[in-house]
Amino acid sequence: MQPRQLTLVSHMLCPFVQRAAIVLLEKGVPFERINVDLKAKPDWFLAISPTGKVPLLKVRQTDGSDVVLFESVAICEYLDETQPAPRLLPNDPIARAQHRAWIEYGTATLGDAWQFLNATDLATSQARSAAFRDRLTHLEQVLATGPYFGGTEFSLVDAVFAPIFRYFDVLPEPVSAPLFETLPKISVWRLALRARESVQGAVDKTYGDRFRSHLEEQRALLAQS
Repeated sequence: MQPRQLTLVSHMLCPFVQRAAIVLLEKGVPFERINVDLKAKPDWFLAISPTGKVPLLKVRQTDGSDVVLFESVAICEYLDETQPAPRLLPNDPIARAQHRAWIEYGTATLGDAWQFLNATDLATSQARSAAFRDRLTHLEQVLATGPYFGGTEFSLVDAVFAPIFRYFDVLPEPVSAPLFETLPKISVWRLALRARESVQGAVDKTYGDRFRSHLEEQRALLAQS
Protein backbone atom coordinates (compact mmCIF):
# COMPACT_ATOMS: atom_id res chain seq x y z
CA MET A 1 0.00 0.00 0.00
CA GLN A 2 1.12 3.56 -0.68
CA PRO A 3 1.44 6.23 2.02
CA ARG A 4 -1.79 7.50 3.56
CA GLN A 5 -3.84 4.55 2.37
CA LEU A 6 -4.02 3.48 5.99
CA THR A 7 -5.11 5.90 8.71
CA LEU A 8 -5.14 4.92 12.38
CA VAL A 9 -7.62 6.93 14.41
CA SER A 10 -6.12 7.00 17.84
CA HIS A 11 -5.91 8.25 21.40
CA MET A 12 -2.58 8.96 23.08
CA LEU A 13 -3.11 6.55 26.01
CA CYS A 14 -5.35 3.84 24.59
CA PRO A 15 -3.79 0.35 24.94
CA PHE A 16 -6.06 -1.01 22.20
CA VAL A 17 -4.71 1.59 19.78
CA GLN A 18 -1.20 0.52 20.73
CA ARG A 19 -1.96 -3.01 19.55
CA ALA A 20 -2.75 -1.76 16.06
CA ALA A 21 0.17 0.66 16.02
CA ILE A 22 2.57 -2.13 17.00
CA VAL A 23 1.28 -4.35 14.19
CA LEU A 24 1.59 -1.54 11.64
CA LEU A 25 5.17 -0.87 12.77
CA GLU A 26 6.03 -4.57 12.69
CA LYS A 27 4.74 -4.74 9.14
CA GLY A 28 6.72 -1.67 8.14
CA VAL A 29 3.83 -0.13 6.20
CA PRO A 30 3.32 3.65 6.05
CA PHE A 31 0.27 5.00 7.85
CA GLU A 32 -1.17 8.24 9.10
CA ARG A 33 -2.16 8.59 12.75
CA ILE A 34 -4.88 10.97 13.90
CA ASN A 35 -5.46 11.44 17.63
CA VAL A 36 -8.88 12.35 18.96
CA ASP A 37 -9.96 13.76 22.31
CA LEU A 38 -12.28 11.13 23.75
CA LYS A 39 -13.59 13.63 26.29
CA ALA A 40 -14.80 15.86 23.46
CA LYS A 41 -15.37 13.50 20.55
CA PRO A 42 -15.62 15.34 17.23
CA ASP A 43 -18.68 14.81 15.06
CA TRP A 44 -16.67 13.27 12.22
CA PHE A 45 -15.37 10.63 14.62
CA LEU A 46 -18.81 9.78 16.04
CA ALA A 47 -20.11 9.48 12.49
CA ILE A 48 -17.67 6.67 11.63
CA SER A 49 -17.19 4.90 14.99
CA PRO A 50 -20.09 2.54 15.81
CA THR A 51 -18.94 2.27 19.44
CA GLY A 52 -17.56 5.76 19.95
CA LYS A 53 -14.21 4.16 20.75
CA VAL A 54 -10.74 3.88 19.26
CA PRO A 55 -8.96 2.43 17.42
CA LEU A 56 -10.40 2.86 13.98
CA LEU A 57 -8.54 1.97 10.80
CA LYS A 58 -9.50 3.83 7.63
CA VAL A 59 -8.55 1.82 4.55
CA ARG A 60 -8.47 3.75 1.28
CA GLN A 61 -10.02 1.81 -1.61
CA THR A 62 -9.01 1.95 -5.27
CA ASP A 63 -12.04 4.11 -6.07
CA GLY A 64 -10.96 6.70 -3.48
CA SER A 65 -13.55 5.76 -0.87
CA ASP A 66 -12.66 4.69 2.68
CA VAL A 67 -13.68 1.57 4.56
CA VAL A 68 -13.56 1.99 8.33
CA LEU A 69 -12.65 -0.98 10.52
CA PHE A 70 -13.20 -0.99 14.27
CA GLU A 71 -12.22 -3.23 17.21
CA SER A 72 -8.52 -3.74 17.76
CA VAL A 73 -8.33 -7.50 17.22
CA ALA A 74 -10.27 -7.29 13.95
CA ILE A 75 -7.95 -4.50 12.80
CA CYS A 76 -4.82 -6.42 13.78
CA GLU A 77 -5.95 -9.60 12.06
CA TYR A 78 -6.85 -7.66 8.91
CA LEU A 79 -3.39 -6.11 8.87
CA ASP A 80 -1.74 -9.48 9.46
CA GLU A 81 -3.65 -11.01 6.56
CA THR A 82 -3.15 -8.18 4.05
CA GLN A 83 0.22 -6.63 4.81
CA PRO A 84 3.75 -7.98 4.27
CA ALA A 85 5.52 -10.52 6.44
CA PRO A 86 6.23 -11.24 9.18
CA ARG A 87 3.00 -13.04 9.96
CA LEU A 88 1.99 -12.44 13.57
CA LEU A 89 -0.47 -15.33 13.91
CA PRO A 90 0.68 -18.93 13.38
CA ASN A 91 -0.18 -20.75 10.17
CA ASP A 92 -1.09 -23.95 12.01
CA PRO A 93 -4.84 -23.90 12.84
CA ILE A 94 -4.41 -25.29 16.37
CA ALA A 95 -1.62 -22.89 17.24
CA ARG A 96 -3.57 -20.00 15.70
CA ALA A 97 -6.64 -20.85 17.80
CA GLN A 98 -4.47 -21.02 20.91
CA HIS A 99 -2.98 -17.61 20.19
CA ARG A 100 -6.45 -16.15 19.65
CA ALA A 101 -7.53 -17.56 23.01
CA TRP A 102 -4.54 -15.96 24.74
CA ILE A 103 -5.36 -12.68 23.03
CA GLU A 104 -8.78 -12.83 24.71
CA TYR A 105 -7.01 -13.66 27.96
CA GLY A 106 -4.87 -10.59 27.38
CA THR A 107 -7.94 -8.39 27.14
CA ALA A 108 -9.21 -9.74 30.46
CA THR A 109 -5.75 -9.23 31.97
CA LEU A 110 -5.82 -5.63 30.78
CA GLY A 111 -9.14 -5.19 32.56
CA ASP A 112 -7.71 -6.35 35.88
CA ALA A 113 -4.61 -4.21 35.43
CA TRP A 114 -6.67 -1.14 34.55
CA GLN A 115 -8.92 -1.51 37.59
CA PHE A 116 -5.88 -1.89 39.84
CA LEU A 117 -4.15 1.12 38.34
CA ASN A 118 -7.22 3.32 38.67
CA ALA A 119 -8.41 2.09 42.06
CA THR A 120 -9.31 4.86 44.47
CA ASP A 121 -9.78 2.68 47.55
CA LEU A 122 -7.55 0.10 49.20
CA ALA A 123 -9.99 -2.83 48.98
CA THR A 124 -10.38 -2.48 45.21
CA SER A 125 -6.65 -1.96 44.76
CA GLN A 126 -5.79 -5.13 46.68
CA ALA A 127 -8.45 -7.25 44.98
CA ARG A 128 -7.52 -6.18 41.44
CA SER A 129 -3.81 -6.45 42.19
CA ALA A 130 -4.36 -10.04 43.32
CA ALA A 131 -6.44 -10.80 40.22
CA PHE A 132 -3.77 -9.35 37.94
CA ARG A 133 -1.03 -11.28 39.71
CA ASP A 134 -3.09 -14.49 39.38
CA ARG A 135 -3.36 -13.99 35.63
CA LEU A 136 0.39 -13.47 35.39
CA THR A 137 0.95 -16.68 37.36
CA HIS A 138 -1.13 -18.65 34.85
CA LEU A 139 0.82 -17.07 32.00
CA GLU A 140 4.13 -18.01 33.60
CA GLN A 141 3.13 -21.66 33.28
CA VAL A 142 2.47 -21.52 29.54
CA LEU A 143 5.19 -19.19 28.30
CA ALA A 144 7.81 -20.67 26.02
CA THR A 145 11.52 -20.26 26.69
CA GLY A 146 11.28 -16.76 25.28
CA PRO A 147 11.97 -14.08 24.83
CA TYR A 148 8.46 -13.73 23.38
CA PHE A 149 5.16 -15.44 24.07
CA GLY A 150 5.68 -18.29 21.62
CA GLY A 151 9.47 -18.36 21.64
CA THR A 152 11.85 -16.43 19.40
CA GLU A 153 9.23 -14.94 17.05
CA PHE A 154 7.18 -11.85 17.91
CA SER A 155 3.44 -12.49 17.62
CA LEU A 156 0.08 -10.78 17.95
CA VAL A 157 -0.12 -12.05 21.53
CA ASP A 158 3.00 -10.00 22.24
CA ALA A 159 1.38 -6.93 20.68
CA VAL A 160 -1.58 -7.39 23.04
CA PHE A 161 0.46 -7.73 26.23
CA ALA A 162 3.07 -5.04 25.51
CA PRO A 163 0.72 -2.11 26.33
CA ILE A 164 -0.24 -3.80 29.61
CA PHE A 165 3.36 -4.14 30.75
CA ARG A 166 4.07 -0.56 29.64
CA TYR A 167 1.82 0.75 32.43
CA PHE A 168 4.10 -0.80 35.03
CA ASP A 169 7.21 0.70 33.46
CA VAL A 170 5.73 4.10 34.25
CA LEU A 171 5.10 3.34 37.91
CA PRO A 172 7.78 3.57 40.60
CA GLU A 173 9.74 0.32 40.90
CA PRO A 174 8.61 -0.39 44.50
CA VAL A 175 5.00 -0.37 43.26
CA SER A 176 5.40 -2.52 40.15
CA ALA A 177 8.16 -4.93 41.21
CA PRO A 178 6.12 -7.04 43.67
CA LEU A 179 3.64 -7.93 40.92
CA PHE A 180 6.39 -9.61 38.88
CA GLU A 181 8.39 -11.27 41.67
CA THR A 182 9.01 -15.04 41.31
CA LEU A 183 7.81 -14.88 37.70
CA PRO A 184 11.10 -15.19 35.76
CA LYS A 185 9.57 -15.95 32.35
CA ILE A 186 7.15 -13.03 32.64
CA SER A 187 10.03 -10.78 33.65
CA VAL A 188 12.12 -11.80 30.62
CA TRP A 189 9.10 -11.34 28.36
CA ARG A 190 8.35 -7.92 29.81
CA LEU A 191 11.93 -6.73 29.22
CA ALA A 192 11.97 -8.09 25.66
CA LEU A 193 8.75 -6.28 24.82
CA ARG A 194 9.99 -3.04 26.37
CA ALA A 195 13.06 -3.16 24.12
CA ARG A 196 11.14 -3.94 20.92
CA GLU A 197 11.29 -1.06 18.43
CA SER A 198 7.64 -1.38 17.43
CA VAL A 199 6.52 -1.32 21.07
CA GLN A 200 8.58 1.78 21.77
CA GLY A 201 7.26 3.48 18.64
CA ALA A 202 3.60 2.82 19.43
CA VAL A 203 3.54 5.79 21.85
CA ASP A 204 5.31 9.13 21.89
CA LYS A 205 7.73 10.50 24.46
CA THR A 206 4.94 12.18 26.43
CA TYR A 207 3.23 8.88 27.26
CA GLY A 208 4.63 8.49 30.78
CA ASP A 209 3.75 12.02 31.83
CA ARG A 210 0.30 11.73 30.27
CA PHE A 211 -0.43 8.47 32.05
CA ARG A 212 0.72 9.81 35.41
CA SER A 213 -1.50 12.86 34.87
CA HIS A 214 -4.40 10.53 34.11
CA LEU A 215 -3.89 8.72 37.44
CA GLU A 216 -3.83 12.06 39.25
CA GLU A 217 -7.03 13.18 37.54
CA GLN A 218 -8.70 9.91 38.58
CA ARG A 219 -7.41 10.38 42.14
CA ALA A 220 -6.02 6.88 41.97
CA LEU A 221 -4.20 5.57 45.00
CA LEU A 222 -1.14 4.92 42.86
CA ALA A 223 -0.89 8.63 42.06
CA GLN A 224 -0.03 9.12 45.70
CA SER A 225 2.83 6.61 45.57
